[in-house]
Amino acid sequence: MLRVGYYRETMDYRGQRNSYQGFSLGVLATLIIANVVVFIGTTINPNLINVFGLQPSNFWSTPWTLVTALFIHGGFTHILGNMITLFFFGQFLIDLVGDRNFLITYFAGGILGNIFYLFLGDPNSIAIGASGAIFAVGGALTVLQPNLKVFIFPIPLPISIWIAVIGGFIIMTQPGVAWQAHLGGLVFGLIVGWYLRGPHTLLPRRSRSVYWRGREIQY
Repeated sequence: MLRVGYYRETMDYRGQRNSYQGFSLGVLATLIIANVVVFIGTTINPNLINVFGLQPSNFWSTPWTLVTALFIHGGFTHILGNMITLFFFGQFLIDLVGDRNFLITYFAGGILGNIFYLFLGDPNSIAIGASGAIFAVGGALTVLQPNLKVFIFPIPLPISIWIAVIGGFIIMTQPGVAWQAHLGGLVFGLIVGWYLRGPHTLLPRRSRSVYWRGREIQY
């Protein structure tokens, strides 16, 4: 598994100390590669979008699209924006809660977003993209680290993640965009973040600590 970057020593929710240099790209690499491979496939054969995209009026004949639509993108800028956001937001969430909790947040948030689209979207349209799942990741980060600063193109200065996530949702609430999926993913991410932040968690929580001159500092 590839690890790059900085040195950090952490303690997970089981009390086991983990020392490593940098961060893991394993889970994110798998997701990003899968999205890219599917994008290449749909570029070669666009009819695959009709097979794997989510169409509410045809859902009961194609129930797998509740998941497969998360891997379909409609163009280069669509997949580029989603994968860049997934990489940076996803890596930070993994660092906070671990691979398993990240995957639960990502896929459950994406599926819930698609369920929202089933009931609120145009029944004859086809919804595609990982944005609902990414909004779930962003929602969880908004609760867990509300003061985290991020750069959003083309804004030249860092802004708080909650402004970026909520602002991004509002900006993308327009005709032709599956804002219903964004809403479902965001709601799920906020709920998961709230549980992970609280004393009684829905999912196993990973507590983090650093060691400075022999003393443990939890954060």
